[in-house]
Amino acid sequence: MSDKEVVVNGLSEDQAWQELKFPELLNSDAVREIHATIEKEWDFLQRSACQTAAGRALWKHAIHDPLADVLAGETYLRNLHEKIKKDILNNARETSGVILAVRTLWFDSRLEDALNSIDGRQAQVVLLGAGMDTRAYRLSCLKDSDVFEVDFPQVLDVKTTILQAAKDSSNDCQHIMSKAKSLTRVAADIRESDWLEKLEIAGYLPQKNTVWILEGILYYLTQSHAMQVLRILANKCALTHTVLLADFMNKPSTTLSNSAFQFYSDWPDQLLPSIGFNHVKLSQIGDPDAHFGLLNDPLNLFNKLRSLPRSLQTNPDDGTPCCRLYLVEASGSPDQNASNNGPITQT
Repeated sequence: MSDKEVVVNGLSEDQAWQELKFPELLNSDAVREIHATIEKEWDFLQRSACQTAAGRALWKHAIHDPLADVLAGETYLRNLHEKIKKDILNNARETSGVILAVRTLWFDSRLEDALNSIDGRQAQVVLLGAGMDTRAYRLSCLKDSDVFEVDFPQVLDVKTTILQAAKDSSNDCQHIMSKAKSLTRVAADIRESDWLEKLEIAGYLPQKNTVWILEGILYYLTQSHAMQVLRILANKCALTHTVLLADFMNKPSTTLSNSAFQFYSDWPDQLLPSIGFNHVKLSQIGDPDAHFGLLNDPLNLFNKLRSLPRSLQTNPDDGTPCCRLYLVEASGSPDQNASNNGPITQT
């Protein structure tokens, strides 16, 4: 077996990417029409939900998500599959979609740990910018949790319609049943001032322990909108045990994708304690807790970045921007005094 042919969950990468197969439901007129509407009417931020689902679908040897392909749609599945095939052909050191796979698995593992902790038992879970997220259907650790998915009304409507079509067409509905204690979708724009009020009307309890998930959303917001959301969540630490799971881009990363990304933080492990979180743990893609056996080439981009000081904006070896993605877990509680319990930081 070559160095490139990594075995994950019993499948080599070459085997995993060999053939692109679509579920029958994607060929139905109703679902094809829905995805055609997404292509015509959704903006870059909304369509990113389908791109993320495509990553989960095509990295299925690492992530078990039977609903991902039908939520992603044919366009995004084909686009990512073509990139993956090209990477395999060129013996690339990192394969397209690996960031999405590692990010998904990191959020899954951190969420499970948070819910299994003493403070996390029966906690609420709120996904801001939920998109095509399927954690409520995938993760049994949510069995005692009330889950809230917050996103644009059109995104949630499309998601609900596709999932209902999947349920109607399937003989085995097991993977289409929510594993959470309850699942509530809340139509709201977190850039507006009323999203928290809408969340409370839907049943969110401000005094109840809560895990907040912000996956792949902060960097699409403006600096002011992102900080407004983060401050709202930090203020919850004074009310109840609060856990934040989020990913942050550094400044060089915002130069990607034609400046679609706006908010950045080079030092989120300093930013979050400054607004009210007591404990912060930061990881980079490729760290021991953000690896999952998917980044085995020691010379891949992520391992090279981890060997450089975080203060560097450009790589001294080749002058390329040091584009980093930080995976951050932060928490706080009313009984914790920030002056006595400083941030716990891992770099």
